[in-house]
Amino acid sequence: MSIVKSNMLVRSLSTSAAAAQMVKPPVQVFGLEGRYASALYSAASKNKTLDTVEKELVKFQQSIKTDNKLKEFILNPTLKRNLKAEALKTVATKTNLSPTTSNLLGLLAENGRLQKLEAVINAFKIMMAAHRGEVTCEVITAKPLDAAQKQNLEAALKKFLKGNETLQLTAKVDPSLLGGMVVSIGDKYVDMSVASKVKKYTELISAAV
Repeated sequence: MSIVKSNMLVRSLSTSAAAAQMVKPPVQVFGLEGRYASALYSAASKNKTLDTVEKELVKFQQSIKTDNKLKEFILNPTLKRNLKAEALKTVATKTNLSPTTSNLLGLLAENGRLQKLEAVINAFKIMMAAHRGEVTCEVITAKPLDAAQKQNLEAALKKFLKGNETLQLTAKVDPSLLGGMVVSIGDKYVDMSVASKVKKYTELISAAV
């Protein structure tokens, strides 16, 4: 997306008069959802409503998961864009959503992009985590980690952090890994699983035959 289009998107989302220049988010998220989330971050930053917008969007995202009628309304491609925009404007007013959040919902509806709403929210959450100095880390192991293993792993991973950063660790289990682990921290990805080694050796043997 060009700078001109990005600024237009920011102005559409922002309630501030000084919305011409983009405020860059602390981390870049690619794709359409990344562009909307970046514009939202810039607009909310200018309006000093970053925390408010994040809380509202997280709550709205949870509502989509628990309210089937809302989810169907959001995803239904047969409803006209202007009807969706008006309905969401009414919802925003009734639930006292901030103008920035309301503008995002309206803009996505008008552009026929509501199916991207959850992806935009997730991208915005990534930006806000980086804004707070949080570094997300996902560790996948074949068996659950016990308390001591998790503590040792956290200590090792914290060495990758800068002084003002904090670690947000999520541990998952995937028996198909056989052993070892897969670690994603920030934009880094390391596959130390037994399954990946088996696959590599299998490929080497197949190539040699």
